[in-house]
Amino acid sequence: MFEQIVSDRRNVNASAEATGASLDTRFGFKPGQVIQEFGYDEDVDMDFRAVVEATCGEEIEDEEYNFVADHALVWWRDDDGDAHDLTDLITDSMVTLDDGGKVWVLIPKAGRPGHVPPAEVEEAAGTAGMNTTINLDTGGDWLAFCLTSRRS
Repeated sequence: MFEQIVSDRRNVNASAEATGASLDTRFGFKPGQVIQEFGYDEDVDMDFRAVVEATCGEEIEDEEYNFVADHALVWWRDDDGDAHDLTDLITDSMVTLDDGGKVWVLIPKAGRPGHVPPAEVEEAAGTAGMNTTINLDTGGDWLAFCLTSRRS
């Protein structure tokens, strides 16, 4: 199993390295970090998840996790609800988030089933008191938006 994760990580990182950075470097994940996940379903990017787990050295925690997390992954699709529902999920993901932790909202890319307009992510982030700082390709069918707390 571990060999498969390492192999998956190499494959996903190979495409990212072609653009100048490894996937784990671009997303800021580090060994020992705890990542909490919201909106998991069978359609998530399993290769991306494998890279995150291999980088951090820990399994990704689910929505029921009640301790401090370093980052949150929020998978969001068109049929999951509207911008208000996404705002609620972003707010929920911040409950256990460590100071300086990032929320990554992942949406299906344009043309993929469940695609969400990026403006919906930006609207929900703003309503939740967060800023959308960057967006990155996971290397699969998903696009990730990094949300950070607004500075006072």
